[in-house]
Amino acid sequence: MSNGVQTVVIRQLLVSRTDRVSIQLLRYTLVGGLAFIVDFLSLFVLTDFAGVHYLFSAAIAFVLGVLTNYLLSILWVFQTRTVKNLWMEVVIFTLIGIIGLGFNELLIWGFTEKAHFHYLASKAVATVFVFSWNFIARKLALFR
Repeated sequence: MSNGVQTVVIRQLLVSRTDRVSIQLLRYTLVGGLAFIVDFLSLFVLTDFAGVHYLFSAAIAFVLGVLTNYLLSILWVFQTRTVKNLWMEVVIFTLIGIIGLGFNELLIWGFTEKAHFHYLASKAVATVFVFSWNFIARKLALFR
């Protein structure tokens, strides 16, 4: 592949505005990865260094991850917005996040308390499900 073709491909994947679901999924995966890092590190720091109970830490960390996800999603991932009212969009995005938070808390609790996973391993398992929920729900409700 020539440098010119590589540049075009990189521009399409990472820079250009797009409504292609495959590119949005790639970008959302990158955004989700960054949001996960914010979430995971916040959970770790709050729990292990600040002494906050892991379920409360998980809720705070999840909110920080959702904020990271929202900002990067509207700036980089999704160009077409279904809801034109910014405040309504934030409310819907947040409601989807709250449902995701419920899934997150339930799964972390279940894997930690019932399956006896370490709370960080539980978080990793929960993330796979919550990521899928968030992408599908947000794409269908907000960014068609």
